[in-house]
This record gives sequence, structure tokens and C-alpha cells, in this order.
Amino acid sequence: MKMIKPIVNLSKTADNYDTFVLGFNGVLYEGGSIMPPAADALHNLAARGKKIVLLTNMAWRVATIVEWLQQNGINPQIFSCIMSAGEILHYKLKHGSGNYGALGTNYYHLGSSADKGVFAGLDFVPVANISTAHFLYMDTVADVNDTADTYRPILEQAAALGLPFVCAGNDTSCFKDGKICLAPGALAEQYAVIGGRIVTLGKPDINIFKYCLDGIADPGNILVIGDNIATDIKGAVMLGWDSALISKGVHVNFLGEGYIPDVAKTRELSNSYDASPDYVISNLRW
Repeated sequence: MKMIKPIVNLSKTADNYDTFVLGFNGVLYEGGSIMPPAADALHNLAARGKKIVLLTNMAWRVATIVEWLQQNGINPQIFSCIMSAGEILHYKLKHGSGNYGALGTNYYHLGSSADKGVFAGLDFVPVANISTAHFLYMDTVADVNDTADTYRPILEQAAALGLPFVCAGNDTSCFKDGKICLAPGALAEQYAVIGGRIVTLGKPDINIFKYCLDGIADPGNILVIGDNIATDIKGAVMLGWDSALISKGVHVNFLGEGYIPDVAKTRELSNSYDASPDYVISNLRW
């Protein structure tokens, strides 16, 4: 069984790694501005010449993330790569590759109607009536209090019509307006259970991790830092990379809000996902 080491500060282990692959939601972002300790950690990593990759399952396009970083006092140039599930989905829709080439053009936007740019400049049309849609799309829930039951009627109707369900990211929970809420991955799982076809992308797909590191000369020892065992930690484990779990992220209700993370609970949760981090830290903090 892998030993999980609790750490209070990233500085305790940073010298062991050359490249840091960071999640966005729950690591830097909690539905609002950047968390000050995380900003400090970024600046310290950059000052020490570490390579930093930002990889998120959010539907935001990279340009939106760059703008957010700038607004929060972070120079985007400290990152060797910034990539999102939304950016990858935009590319696949634009080029019609694989499963994305046969989707059709009309989409029914499930959940929040705010478009983060996934369809910008593309020949796709949002429709208000699901009977005229070719596929479902979702990036975030409409309200933080939404549950799977909120969307069950529309999912059942879509499944009966044979519509594929497209979502950027595989996360089952995320932050919205500072609260942990349902994420598209949870509804995609429900859709598959009732016989619907799902088209998802994002972590833990190892090809996405590899893509982000492809242009980095000699990445050396790599540490993946994220708040989701099913996506961040799972991807790192499959690649044989070390990882650190943020305990006060999407798993906070189980792991607790302690400054010093609960290793026993972290191990219990990790066993349920068959993926264990090397470290657990309450927040990204230098």
C-alpha cells in the first residue's frame, strides 16, 4: 500500500520536482478570485525556475483562463502550458474529429446557458426545443442547488430521442459561486445508466496530460496537484507520476477542513477510487 504523506506547505517537497501540473478548480479557483496562498505558491515556483502546467477539466477556453489570471495578478507567462477541456472540445468540434464529426449542428444547452466560448466561431446552433436538437451539451449546472433529479426528465427525453450527451470534463462535482455542486460528469454517468450515449473528454485521460507536456524540454520529475482523486490523481497514477491531493477541494465534505489533512480518511477515499496520492495538503500553499 502506498504511503500518503501529509504536508502543510508545498515548499517541503518542491525541490524534489522540476515540473508541476496543477488543476484549476479547487486548486487556484473556488468560484471567485484566486486564493491568496495559491498565488503565493505560484510565484515561489516560478521564482525557482520550476515548469508549471495548468490543466483543467473546466469548459472555459484558454483565452478566458488567461484573462482571469491577469485579473487576479498572475502573469500567464509563468506557465509552460495552459490547457482546458473546453479548449480541446472546441478544437475537436471545429475539426470534426472522431465522435465529434457525426454530432450534427443543433445542440440543447443543459444547465447554465452561459457559453464559455466552446462554440465560438463554429457552425453550431443552440435550440430551445430538445426535439429539434442533434445532441445535448453541458458545462455547468444552472444553480448550485441542482441535483441529478433536476435534470432527470430532460435526460430521459433525450435518451428516448437517441441524442448523444457531450460535456467538457469528467468531473462529477465542482465549484460554482464558491460552493461545491453537481458537475456534468455526474449527469453523464446517469445518462449512460439509462442507455444514453455520452461523449466526454478531460482528465484522467493520460493523452491530455502527455499533450500538455509534449512541448516542454526535459520535464524531469513531475508532480500533479489537484483536488479530485477520480481525475487528477487517477491520471497521475496511470502515468506513474507523483501527485498531491488538495483535501479542501471537492472532497472536503469527506476529508474535512483541517489545516493538517486526515491521512486515514484520504486513504479510505483513495481506496474507493483505486488511486492514491503521494501527498495530501489542505490547500495549495508555499
